Amino acid sequence: MKNAKPLFENTCEKTVFSKLHERYAKDIHDFIYYKFGEQYSPKDKVQEAFMKLWENCKKISPEKAKSYLFSVANNTTLNTLKHKKVVLKYESNTSKNDSNIQDPQFLLEEKEYLNKYQKALSKLTEEKRVAFMLNRVEGKKHKEIAELLGISRKAVEKRIYSALKQLRQDIDGI
Repeated sequence: MKNAKPLFENTCEKTVFSKLHERYAKDIHDFIYYKFGEQYSPKDKVQEAFMKLWENCKKISPEKAKSYLFSVANNTTLNTLKHKKVVLKYESNTSKNDSNIQDPQFLLEEKEYLNKYQKALSKLTEEKRVAFMLNRVEGKKHKEIAELLGISRKAVEKRIYSALKQLRQDIDGI
């Protein structure tokens, strides 16, 4: 029984680790890339996952390595995502605080603009206003609006674009 494989290969062996890297690195990269996009550095997440595997190689068998690597890569990306959300929330809070310090002239112009905008919105027909608000305020796609209102997608597009045209005419200086 000289040719029999050992029951438990050690992930810490360089050849085993290297084989794991060859087998799973591209799949993990593609998984992160397709799930989260390029902005979350899929190459870095692959490296982090393999570094973590190397640090814990005595605890993880080669059979469990694939799920471990994918979990680590996914979790580190989710942590990055959470961190970015915190940063964005902090930035938006600080920008809100900065707007309170603005000069009175700007605040007056802003109030004037909002009044013009609300008057212009009220001049729109109900059909145009509903389609426009669903698209611009709620962020709904033309197809979704068409389904909600029971009209064609072309009709939705026409309503939104004619609303925009009318708003531009009614509000000077946009």
